[in-house]
Amino acid sequence: MKKYGALLLIGAITMVLVACSSDEEATPTVVPTSQPKPTQAPATTDAVASTIVDIAVEDGRFGTLVTALQAAGLVDTLAGDGPFTVFAPTDDAFAALGDGVVAGLLEDIPALTDVLTYHVVSGAVLA
Repeated sequence: MKKYGALLLIGAITMVLVACSSDEEATPTVVPTSQPKPTQAPATTDAVASTIVDIAVEDGRFGTLVTALQAAGLVDTLAGDGPFTVFAPTDDAFAALGDGVVAGLLEDIPALTDVLTYHVVSGAVLA
């Protein structure tokens, strides 16, 4: 059942990614599945730039993704030397997967890590 959930998640996100397109470029980029344009990193006045996870938290639509990144231990990886492009499903996208899919992935850390890393591309990439 867990494999079916992971495959369903990958298929749903793939369909959304194929439908998305944008002419904007940002480093780092968080591409929400509910919007065709990437969310650009907010301008910072501090010496330390926001990380991808910081941007996701500030946006407010990516709580499930942030929880998954924390569970998989990928927060520090995404805060590392980039740039990275993350094709980020919103909370609504996760909710559309059905009962138990997200919970199942959160219990299967290797599968969760695989699914999450499929959504990260090295470099600034346009959708």
